[in-house]
Amino acid sequence: MQFSLNMLTRNLAVGIVAAFVFSLGPPTLAPAATLGDNKTRNRAERALRDGDYDLAEKSFREILSKNVHDQDARLGLSFTLLKQRRLQDAYDQAARVILANPLSARGHALLGQAILASGNFRDSVEEFRTALSVNQDESLAIAGLAMVDFYENRLDPCIKGLRRAVSISPEEPDFIFNLGQATARSELYREAADAYERFLIIAPKTDADRRDRIRGLIDFLRYLGKQGALYVPGGRGTTVVPFESFDSRPILTVRVNGQKDPLRFVLDTGSGMSVVSDETAKRLGIRPVARGGLARAVGGGGKFEIVYGFLESLEVGEVRVESVPVYIRHFFDDKTPVDGYLGLSIISKFMTAVDYGERTFTLMRQRQRLTPPCPQRPWKSHSVLLRVASSVVKFTWRASRNP
Repeated sequence: MQFSLNMLTRNLAVGIVAAFVFSLGPPTLAPAATLGDNKTRNRAERALRDGDYDLAEKSFREILSKNVHDQDARLGLSFTLLKQRRLQDAYDQAARVILANPLSARGHALLGQAILASGNFRDSVEEFRTALSVNQDESLAIAGLAMVDFYENRLDPCIKGLRRAVSISPEEPDFIFNLGQATARSELYREAADAYERFLIIAPKTDADRRDRIRGLIDFLRYLGKQGALYVPGGRGTTVVPFESFDSRPILTVRVNGQKDPLRFVLDTGSGMSVVSDETAKRLGIRPVARGGLARAVGGGGKFEIVYGFLESLEVGEVRVESVPVYIRHFFDDKTPVDGYLGLSIISKFMTAVDYGERTFTLMRQRQRLTPPCPQRPWKSHSVLLRVASSVVKFTWRASRNP
């Protein structure tokens, strides 16, 4: 179910007003927990750990039906709803706790997580910091700030924060999974593999496809951990090559593993890793190094096997990149036959310019200064300058000038 940030903002007042109405009246002492309440609470917490979120929600609501002032049950319900990606409901339940107890670190952390999941980084950071000002060991807030760092590409503080969150809450699978993502992006492949293995041990065993994918990813990460440095730039520092474009996607001529025969690769800034078609891989003798589960095809209901490969080198013009991990997949598009897709992980090592008017593609090592390929000639058409650093792409459009 899609969640709209506008919907969240629009409904916040409703949730807070409702919480205020429920809190009206003279203060009452919460009744002592009964044996039955403890059993229900234990059942809810066990269901939450097992990934049975429907049962967990039902159990927490049963407790609250007997005692609306049970803040622990309400926080548990909020966390359960967050796991189900029911962000508005998770926010509302946490907001009711905050209204009754403004110093609830867990409540502020849950508010932050719901806001972060809706895409509002700034407001989520405020809630996470508020939580940590109350309890500096609130792991949900620590992990939340770490994921903001992850999304904004600050990997060192992200990894540091996730390691701390895992040390405080070692049984929370989301923290461990996120640590695997962050360390893999930082090319700490062994630590990433260890994190994913730990995730498989403690995570609910409810998604067989996902677990198979992670097992294959672990094998791939173990393989990468033995290869040394990846994406090593070589060849000349600068190259300018022509490209084709049928649907605004540049199609480049590349060479793989020192082969003389040229291949056609699409420049794909929406993908991290590069991709090679299974037919091309078979023709060039590129063997799978790991396999792992099934992935859903984009735009369809089918699935395909996830297969990992490894290239000794990939050359674009006079620039070469060595030790390149790739996916190997079957391509279903017969209209524009290509051999592969060039992902961001390769071009992140360079300053990259795409001139759609002249149909030229420029790669230059980042330590050098990027200048137009023809500085003496005015730009006659729209072009796009891609400044790529650590897989973050910023687009700067240059307006065309009449000659």
